Formats: sequence, C-alpha cells, structure tokens
Amino acid sequence: MANTRTVPSGTPTNVTQKHNKGGIGESTLRPDGTLKVTGEFAYSSDMWHEDMLWGQTLRSTVAHAEIVSIDTSEALAMPGVYSVLTYDDLPAEMKNYGLEIQDTPVLANGRVRHHGEPVALVAADHPETARRAAAKIKIDYKELPLVTDEASALAADAPLIHEGRDDHHSGHVPHPNIVHRQPIIRGNVEEARKRADVIVEGEYTFGMQDQAFLGPESGLAVPSEDGGVDLYVATQWLHSDLKQIAPVLGLPEEKVRMTLSGVGGAFGGREDISMQIHACLLALATNKPVKIVYNRFESFFGHVHRHPAKLWYEHGATKDGKITHMKCKIVLDGGAYASASPAVVGNASSLSVGPYVIDDVDIEAIALYTNNPPCGAMRGFGAVQACFAYEAQMDKLAAKLGMDPVEFRQLNAMEMGTIMPTGQVVDSPAPVAELLRRVKARPLPPERQWETAGEGADVRALPGGLSNTTHGEGVVRGVGYAVGIKNVGFSEGFDDYSTARVRLEVINGEPVAMVHTAMAEVGQGGVTVHAQIARTELGVTQVTIHPADTQVGSAGSTSASRQTYMTGGAVKNTCEAVREALLEMGRRKNGSYHPAWAHAELLLEGGKVVTDGGEVLADIADILENEAIDLELEFRHRPTVAFDLKTGQGDGHVQYTFAAHRAVVEVDTELGLVKVVELATAQDVGKALNMLSVVGQIQGGTTQGLGVAVMEEIIVDPKTAKVRNPSFTDYLIPTILDTPTIPVDVLELADPNAPYGLRGLGEAPTLSSTPAVLAAIRQATGLELNKTPIRPEALTGTL
Repeated sequence: MANTRTVPSGTPTNVTQKHNKGGIGESTLRPDGTLKVTGEFAYSSDMWHEDMLWGQTLRSTVAHAEIVSIDTSEALAMPGVYSVLTYDDLPAEMKNYGLEIQDTPVLANGRVRHHGEPVALVAADHPETARRAAAKIKIDYKELPLVTDEASALAADAPLIHEGRDDHHSGHVPHPNIVHRQPIIRGNVEEARKRADVIVEGEYTFGMQDQAFLGPESGLAVPSEDGGVDLYVATQWLHSDLKQIAPVLGLPEEKVRMTLSGVGGAFGGREDISMQIHACLLALATNKPVKIVYNRFESFFGHVHRHPAKLWYEHGATKDGKITHMKCKIVLDGGAYASASPAVVGNASSLSVGPYVIDDVDIEAIALYTNNPPCGAMRGFGAVQACFAYEAQMDKLAAKLGMDPVEFRQLNAMEMGTIMPTGQVVDSPAPVAELLRRVKARPLPPERQWETAGEGADVRALPGGLSNTTHGEGVVRGVGYAVGIKNVGFSEGFDDYSTARVRLEVINGEPVAMVHTAMAEVGQGGVTVHAQIARTELGVTQVTIHPADTQVGSAGSTSASRQTYMTGGAVKNTCEAVREALLEMGRRKNGSYHPAWAHAELLLEGGKVVTDGGEVLADIADILENEAIDLELEFRHRPTVAFDLKTGQGDGHVQYTFAAHRAVVEVDTELGLVKVVELATAQDVGKALNMLSVVGQIQGGTTQGLGVAVMEEIIVDPKTAKVRNPSFTDYLIPTILDTPTIPVDVLELADPNAPYGLRGLGEAPTLSSTPAVLAAIRQATGLELNKTPIRPEALTGTL
C-alpha cells in the first residue's frame, strides 16, 4: 500500500448510507484470508466422504483419430473397481454440453478431436486403483489428418472438425471450421488512407497462455435418495454448470443441487465444465459418493486456455500525429470445441482499435476450429491479444513520426463522448491521457540496482538472477509504455443478471444480516465486498455470508470483471429493499411517536434508525423483535445489443475500463535474459469499495500480463497437435523472484450508470502490462519482437 496513490475526482459516488464501520470504502480484511495464508482453508480437493470412491478420466493420447474399439474388460476385472463408463453408457439422450454451442461430448463418441479428450471413466475404492484401471483400458485409434492452423483449417479440402453444424453461428461463417466471424466497418478506410503521411503495418503472434490456477479441478458428487445428486465443486458459474449437467444426467435441474467448495484460483479456466459431469455420472452409476481431483498434468488437459492468435494490423497517421485509419485481421485458434470462442471474437473485434479515436476502421476477427487444445475464457478475454498488437503499432507510428510514444498516445486518446468503432458512445469517464501522464510522471527506479557499496553484485537484481550469469556486463535498460481498454460484464444482448437474497433478523439481541448469493468466490474478494455493502446499506455490524449454492437465483459468472458490479449491485438493491421494509415496519409500530417517521429522510446507522440530522428514532432490534425480513431480488445492467453481423455496429458493451503501464526492464543482450525491474500502473476504478482488494487485483492482473510477456506459453507440437509442456516444470509462471515492484495509481472517476459509480477492474491490468514489457525490451535491444512470450533466443538471434 505504500506505493498506492488514490485520486478521488469526477462525479461523486452515491453512497446511500454513511458512518457504518466496515462498510464500503474501507479496507476490511477478507474473512477467508487468515485461513488461506495459514493453510487451514478447505479447498475442493480437501473434501472427504467416509464411503467415497475415487474417479479417474482416461484421455486420448492422439489429437485427431477415429476410435476403432474400446476394451474395458481388464479394468472392470480389477479388485476395487466399481464402474467403468464410456460414451455408450451415458444415460440421457443429450450427450453433449457447452457454454453457448453444445458441441463438446461428455465422452468421446467414435472420434477424438484433441490431445487429452476424455474417452472413459473409472470409479474405484482408491485413487491409485482407479489410475491403474484406467491404464488397462485398451483403445484402438485410427489417426486422421490434422487441422492445426488457419491454412489447414480453411483449405478447400480441409477435414471438418464438426460436420453438419447447425448452431446459430454456422449460417454466417464462410467455412465450417470458423466458429464465429465478426467484422466491424466504420467510415471509409480507403479514403482515409489517402490522408495518411505515414503508414505502418505489422504481423503479431500471441502464444497460448494457461490460467495456471494453483488449485486443481476437483469436486465431490454424492447421490441422494430422490435419485438426484449433490455436487460440491470449485467452479466460476454454478447455474451455468447446472444447465449443462442436468440434461446429460437425464435429471431435472431441481434434482442436481450444487454447492460451491473452496476455489484455488480460476481466471476463466473454471467457466467451462471439467470433472463435474464425470463425477455425477460415476456417483449415480455406483450409488456412492465419488471424488475426482486432477493432478497437475491432467489439469493442463482438463480446462480451456487463452486463445493463441495471429494478428495483422495497418495504421496510418498524419505528420502532426493524428491517426487516420486502422485495418486489422485477428485469427484466434479456438481448438477442438467452441467454449467461449464466439464471445471472445466479439471482444477482440470490438476492442481491437484500443483506447484511441479512429473514425475509419476495417476490422475482421475470426475463431477457428482446429485439433489443438480447446481455448476459451481467460482474464482479458480477447482484449489481451488485441492490446499486444495495437500497442506495438502505436510505438511504430510514434517512431516513424519522430514523436514521444506517450505524447502520441495522448494526442489520439479517447475520452468521454468518443464514438467507438461499433458506433457506441463512451458515456462515462475515459481518462486515457491522464493514466498515461501518471505512469510517465512517476520517478524511474535507480539504475544498476545490483551494485551495492563495498560488496559484489547482488545477482538477484540482475537478468538471470541466482543463476549468476552476469555481473552487469552487456546489461541494457529499456522503458516502455502501454494502455488498454476492456469491457465490463457480459455483452452483445446477453441477459446478464445477478440475484441476491438478504435476510435481516435479530440474533442474541443484535440485528444480523445474512447475504445469500450464488457468486463463486474464486479469490477476487466478493464475499468481503458483499458484507461491506450490507453494513453500509443496513447499518449493522454483523453480516453472515451464506455458502454459495443453486438454492438461490443465479449470480452469473465470476468473470468479465462483473461480480462487484452485478452481484454487488444485486446485494445493494436487495439491501435497499430490506431497509425500506424495515422502515415501513418502524412507521407502523412507532410512527405516532415522532413526526420524523413520516417526513424525514431516515438512515440506518450503528444498529439504529436515525434522521439525516443524526437523531435516533429506534433500535433496529426493537423494530424487528421476533420478525425477520427476507427478500430475494435480481439486478440487471442496462441492456446491450448484438453486433451487426455485417458492419459490427451496435451498443454491445455495458461499461469500459482502462489501465496504463510503464515497464522498466534490464536485458542481458548477450544471453537474452530479461529482468523486469518495475511495472508501474495507473487505473480508473470508478469507486474503490475496498482499496486493499483493488490494489491486489491490479497487481495480480499485472503479474499475469508479465508472465505471458516473458515466459508463459503452452507449446503445442505443430506436427502432432500434442501438448509438449503440461507441467509447472516446463510451463513457467512468475514467482516472487520474477515479480517486480508494482506501484499503483488509483483514480476514482465514477460511472453514473453503475452501483456506487464503480468500474469493473480485475482484467484491465492484464492487457497493458504485456505490451509495456515488450516495448521496454524493444527499446533496450532495438529488435522488432512481434511474438509473445519473448524467449532468450529471440533476443540473441539464435532461433
């Protein structure tokens, strides 16, 4: 917090209640924080049932093949094995699932489409028995031609990943191997191109990133007496899971009861189904509780990843630095199944221009079906790949014009009132230029920090760190800047809503609020904020957060930076309704004793009903007595519309959020090693409901962007479409030694359309941190560097 600066300005936020300890605006501590740092928190992988079995998934060893035969006899004959299931054993007519397009089979049906696809399930009395039984299942594969990139996917004779498509995107795509296509056309690019004094173009490659959450996929399914199942699972979206699980089990939704268990991180990787259906199938087949826990190897195959992308951009500008036009094509590799690819395409296309004013654009974004691993939601959701490319373009333009890269960006920065390429007006603060000014104005860290008085070099501060590869020879500093734009909430006409139930009652003489939602707490701090909102709106000290489950209405997904806006908004609205019900109860009981009950503005503060002048009218506990107020309400943001399929026009997004970064790096130019010294950031959050959580989210997102800049990539063999590095030995993520100082500037410019004026914030820092690091490395080395992550061989010319 020492490196945090808060700048309150803009439209005042509307906080109904005041003076309530532990309310919004305070950095209250997380209720799960101590348990997590002491190792006492119960994650989903810790669950136990005394008579439970263990589930194991057998996955394909090839990426594209016909399944000629499956022999499960040896597995079934093993002592301790209770059940072996294949596609033919599935109980319902519905055998596929999916977030939007139901194209993913529960178990492979005659064909596998990617390396690691689930083919069979085993339930046994010990996890090792289950593993060994799965290994005894014999599968005869006949390998088929692979589709691994745009050329092979769109060739005239390309194998179709999904034959006979009839989903709602299939009618407007030019090839069946294109999941979704979204063009955006505005203005006249060819005419605008004639006005350009300089034109730059670039081709960029963005690698496949993994969410790399530390808690593996896991859950416990318990069969119930009514023929249904209770599922305890780590997920991001309980009700979406429910809608996919129940049909393939052949059960009504009310017989599939879901409860959120401890989640060890998510970042988009738990938005899709992983082991949920498999555990339920085995539990119903054996009539015993079944637990499934992936190991790290299997986790790399058990969830989707960030889409790798190829991006081509062209920009023009006048000699005085105004951008004239932009053309781009973005090709996202969606892998074998659709997952969230259609929505990622919508984001990538609509945000591909960046936070800049460009009136004339010609944009195309597509997602492909291939035999590579399925890709879907990950923090930043399509905007990350685009930001990497357009920010490299901004640096190219500035260099060609001989302008400062920050000043060039500020000259073209959007602001409130700017019209997006989709025709949507940005109707809340867009402080792009100010964010850039703040990161640039911050003092640079001292150079050559590894040099210490009277001692040798502190190698921890050098590229290569404790490997002791240099003492400063050949080390060059670079500084780079970037800024990005991200949407908040679900877009393009999706009926995005959240539900909250709030109960106010007296327990042991004290008013207590209970907040019940289906929000998945995945580490973002929603349970903390919900309690803060309840204290603020109801004037109570004691707030209980009910475990998230499907016995209350949907809270939507913990993704798209939406939960504080949406479920926080639902908690706020429901608390307001409870407050009004309480005041009406007070008026009925006490109205004749004081005229203020009828005429004054009444507030709830410190467990009491008070006037806006501070006069106490009654205790909340005395009004409630033995009664309780219990309400459940939904909250919806303002409506959006789908983008036009030909022009991309439409008010497709709810809210925009912005962040900027300045990266300072030191590069060992001889060995190609990089040390990121500092990643300073500035971000507008609208209203910080909990500053400690806000800063944590910004620093966490920044670190994830750092990872994909210099180390994180799932390597898929282009000849076999097999994953080559499914482990944390070979898939590297930043450790505390890799993570630099991350000073944060927080702006609070309220969005008048949002609860408390807040702005979703979790994803924006992931966008601009990556291109800022790349820009700094480019400055240090003079290399173009159009691919991420940057590897040593790219810096030394030894590719």
